[in-house]
Amino acid sequence: MTLVKAGTEVPYTITYLEMDERPRFDWPHLPAGSQAALLRAVDPPVWYFRALYDAVGRDWSWEDMPKRSDEVVRDWMDPRRMSLWTLIEHGWPQGFFMLDEGEPDVTEMVYFGLVPEAIGKGLGGWLLKTAILTAWQREGVKRLTVDTCTLDHPRALPTYQKAGFHPVRREDKTRVLVRDRDLTISDAR
Repeated sequence: MTLVKAGTEVPYTITYLEMDERPRFDWPHLPAGSQAALLRAVDPPVWYFRALYDAVGRDWSWEDMPKRSDEVVRDWMDPRRMSLWTLIEHGWPQGFFMLDEGEPDVTEMVYFGLVPEAIGKGLGGWLLKTAILTAWQREGVKRLTVDTCTLDHPRALPTYQKAGFHPVRREDKTRVLVRDRDLTISDAR
């Protein structure tokens, strides 16, 4: 890995994935010894979303939301279509997922991830399966979508595929990093 400085333009590839039917797995059990709880945030303030977004996405170049004003983010987070779920353990957030239920028969998992301190504890698989089944609980859903990119955690794409998503398209892009990042540029694609 090479330290790539903020201000550097880097290539990356977005993979768009879909799931066309509810998976056959049951609701998962928390890892042994975990006392985590999943809580739905009811009409959360923008600062709460921004804190989760930064805590989870900082290491993976999640850089779109900080550019948006609080008013734009508040409108986007409209609770009539968006739901935000936080995984809490030991009194602090371990991760979150966010579902966009704005389309009558499609749910999009717009955000999913763990904070760095929670990675490797077995919570990721539990949270992903729970997010997927939560999305499929909504009446009339026929398709669940998610996207990931080569700047995300290296296990993101295979983890989504293992959970039952299949790629439907890819898109090559570039982005100017706003923070220094350990990255092998050739691996970004």
